[in-house]
Amino acid sequence: MRSLTYYVATTLDGFIAGPEGGDPTGPDGFFTVSPDYLDHIVAHFPETLPGGARQALGVTAPGTRFDTVLEGRRSYQVGLDAGVTDAYPHLRHYVFSRTLTTSPDPAVELVAGDPVAKVRELKALDGGGIWLVGGAELAGALYEEIDELILKISPVAIGTGIPLFAAKTGTDPRRFTLTDHTVLPGGVAFAAYRRA
Repeated sequence: MRSLTYYVATTLDGFIAGPEGGDPTGPDGFFTVSPDYLDHIVAHFPETLPGGARQALGVTAPGTRFDTVLEGRRSYQVGLDAGVTDAYPHLRHYVFSRTLTTSPDPAVELVAGDPVAKVRELKALDGGGIWLVGGAELAGALYEEIDELILKISPVAIGTGIPLFAAKTGTDPRRFTLTDHTVLPGGVAFAAYRRA
């Protein structure tokens, strides 16, 4: 069975974006994209680079882990605002939205129904891993389906913003076991956790 991995950049205090959302790696962002960070992603997670970045960096590696990417409506909007209708043309791309009725790109499949049901359907199919790129509301909806967390922890705290998981009510502890970690010279830590 395929597994769902929430692979996402976060601050030390657990935020994936500022209070207004947007791209935290953009010009007004707080995540620094250093050469060692890019080198690590190219070496270990090449399929998670957007198509434009892959082209600019000359990355042609097919990918080592994921063949499917899931994202919420707000995360998808960041790309749309930049004029990109399919940031991951090398992956099967699903966008979960109750407001979009027509996909802006023929390769991007919209899902208006229950995210949990869709993920369970995808897990039952043959293929590679499923990558949850964001956002927080979708991660909250899929909380019980997440098999692995890979956190790119940036050495910055922002005080407030969009948390790793949003729209969850009540406490529902889930145990994870650290399976791998790498601390880059620039200070970003990649930490992988498997659901216990």
